Amino acid sequence: MSDVFIKICGLRTAADVDEAVAAGADAIGFVFAAGSPRTVDPALARELAARIPERVLTVGVFRGQSVAEVRRLTEESGVRGVQLHGEEDPEDFAALRAEGRTLLRATSRHVARCGEYGEDLLLIDAPDPGSGKPWNWGSEEFTAPRGRWLLAGGLTPGNVGEAVRATGAWGVDVSSGVERERGIKSPELIRAFVEAARGTQRS
Repeated sequence: MSDVFIKICGLRTAADVDEAVAAGADAIGFVFAAGSPRTVDPALARELAARIPERVLTVGVFRGQSVAEVRRLTEESGVRGVQLHGEEDPEDFAALRAEGRTLLRATSRHVARCGEYGEDLLLIDAPDPGSGKPWNWGSEEFTAPRGRWLLAGGLTPGNVGEAVRATGAWGVDVSSGVERERGIKSPELIRAFVEAARGTQRS
């Protein structure tokens, strides 16, 4: 069985980027959405992305921003992935499609399968995004979609294995769960999260 895909999000320093790469992350996210303690500007994101090997996907994270702004920030930063949180529709994803670019759709709603909006990867966030509170994975309120999807929301080194086993998630995404304080990542927690997620057997 293949390893779980791991995305570490909200990185802002070279040390954290290097740590995530060394730990074995498959993707690294840079937040461009306004109002987050993890937000970076495109110049810093480009500098950090230059440290990341080609095998690791670099992702820009956007929320409620126009297609034009998303396109501009993506091009200025040089990230290869675009993750949209908001009320975007399939036309927005189509407008952002470009050769070599990976599109991620993030939602807290029930979705039947990955790809309904033309996205390459689907990210299922917790009902209250950014709260650090996870889904009740074992309850009837959570239904796993089909295809390549990442589970997010409230994941930590201590519960990620359980979450993957319960949901069968193709991948996982973490931000606050590897922080020692809001917006400040912990190298030890990054390593522990990747170790706990890597090799977990899906249900």
